[in-house]
Amino acid sequence: MQQRIPPGFIQDLLARADIVEVVGQHVELKKTGSNYKGLCPFHGEKTPSFTVSAGKQFYHCFGCGVHGTAIGFLMDYAGMGFVDAVKDLAGRYGLTVPEPDLDPQQLRQLQQQRSLHATLVDALQAADNFYQHRLRHSERAKNYLIARGLQGQVAKRFGLGYAPDDWQPLAGAFANYNADALVQSGLVVARDAQGDTLEPQAESFADVQRRYDRLRDRITFPIRNLRGEVIGFGGRIIDQGEPKYLNSPETVVFHKGEELYGLFEARAAISRAGYALVVEGYMDVVALAQFGVEHAVATLGTACTVQQLQKLFRHTGQVVFSFDGDAAGRRAARRAMENALPLLSDTRVVKFLFLPSEHDPDSYVREKGAEAFEREIGRAQPLSEFLFASLFDGVAMATAEGRAQAIHDAGPLFSQIAAPALLGQLLTDFARQLGMPTAELREVLRLSAPARKPVAAAETFGRQPHRSEPRRSGGRHALRTFAAPPDLLRMMLPLLLSQPALWWEIGPAQHALLSQEPSDLQPFVMALESILEDQPGISAAALWETLRDAGHAPEAVLALSPDPLEVDDSTAKQDLFAMLLRLERTGLLRRQDALVAGGLVEDADRAEYRGLALRLREIDQALRAPQTAQW
Repeated sequence: MQQRIPPGFIQDLLARADIVEVVGQHVELKKTGSNYKGLCPFHGEKTPSFTVSAGKQFYHCFGCGVHGTAIGFLMDYAGMGFVDAVKDLAGRYGLTVPEPDLDPQQLRQLQQQRSLHATLVDALQAADNFYQHRLRHSERAKNYLIARGLQGQVAKRFGLGYAPDDWQPLAGAFANYNADALVQSGLVVARDAQGDTLEPQAESFADVQRRYDRLRDRITFPIRNLRGEVIGFGGRIIDQGEPKYLNSPETVVFHKGEELYGLFEARAAISRAGYALVVEGYMDVVALAQFGVEHAVATLGTACTVQQLQKLFRHTGQVVFSFDGDAAGRRAARRAMENALPLLSDTRVVKFLFLPSEHDPDSYVREKGAEAFEREIGRAQPLSEFLFASLFDGVAMATAEGRAQAIHDAGPLFSQIAAPALLGQLLTDFARQLGMPTAELREVLRLSAPARKPVAAAETFGRQPHRSEPRRSGGRHALRTFAAPPDLLRMMLPLLLSQPALWWEIGPAQHALLSQEPSDLQPFVMALESILEDQPGISAAALWETLRDAGHAPEAVLALSPDPLEVDDSTAKQDLFAMLLRLERTGLLRRQDALVAGGLVEDADRAEYRGLALRLREIDQALRAPQTAQW
């Protein structure tokens, strides 16, 4: 059950928190004017473009466009959920998150969930301490790691340990080996009288007849979440045996499709390198780190999932997958590509590295060195090339049937790509290789033609004509000036999100314009109006997080805004008034069209039409004025 933060607490928290202090713990900031600047932690850069505003209490990167509050920074940088980020920030400032308004049963359920999470994490940490201690006292395990070329400091950094070759060695780490938490955390396997294994999330363990450690005679690799908590383990067999790698099972705290081994340790290195390297095994991550390639992470025995990619894209805009060059490696790469397609944007890059068949990253970097490995990464195959190679593999492209097969296979892949520029480039390249017009290919694939791009918000907000530009009026220029963009509401909402006080600069009639404009953003508008009416003095930072807590995504709306730190109050106010006039104008024209469609038979209809025409002339005059008329 998701905890809801009581109204008002977020605003109080953000009023007390200092975003410069929060961000400054992870990013080196230098004061420049009224703001602070540093290297963006979310994409690789050499010139600082990441700006933090102490006055407005939010950050913005002029390089990659990310922006948010102190809470949003913890969510994006540390990978926390909203509630965890609020709790973390509250703890830094000595505040306790109040309990939401829950009935007694819901409150008990929430408290039980928290208690179970804490208990399991404590058990896993105790096991991790035990395994590391046993590694220090096992010559056999240490010799295995030495033979693999690992140094002690690297093993310590990743917390490598050793699970002894016995049935119940963890009995030496826990006072009560029969505790349910050991089964619920995945540390211990429990079987009933029939010999069936009980799942860690079973409702009861009363029927357990036999218990034994899950990991035995294995090198242990603790798997940490982005808060640094141990949530599971991977175990690598020392000698021969199957399975070679054994992971913790799914538990309350561990979901292997959502976690990446080594991400907690690699965050800073990923930021420095500008990309994340995804490999297949724990030993690959550790070996690469020892040779200075510290930005590698590993999937947990499965193909890279959508959830894992989403987590990576919070830290970087570029991901390079490294797979074996054999058939299995290429199948894994194909699944990773398919999972990446819906997440692509015009600024995200995905590449694929296939090493020679006799090597994996571990063996390659040990034999040839880090520089040679990085040269291989530089030659990694872009997703577009791998996509076409996959489509053309085994297809007779010289025949009509082969080309038709490639088009058929491409349809489900291309339909997942939402990045307009990337999709357009892929279609153009694909059409060229097929020998057919791009428009015809779009039609065959049933992909909509690219929409005519409206004037971007960043190009229009606060834009003043250059003094050398001649003033023009009338004719087609006037029509362009007064025509509403395709979705004017999307251009106004970022202004209100950046300057909530503007809500009180306009009257009820203009509030109604916003709430009545047809748009898929209406649920967002209604939530925004409710919050602003309930909390008149709310800050921009608190507004964003209150909207997020209510299930909305302010960052998606803000992505259409200009750089929020560059729009001053007076410019934002003038822009909002002008856009409201255009919004009203659009509504009046719609009403006139409806009256005309009805034939203007009734006197009341004709009188209304004349009244609408009069108001339209007033609006046109106001829009021509150097300073837009205020309400």
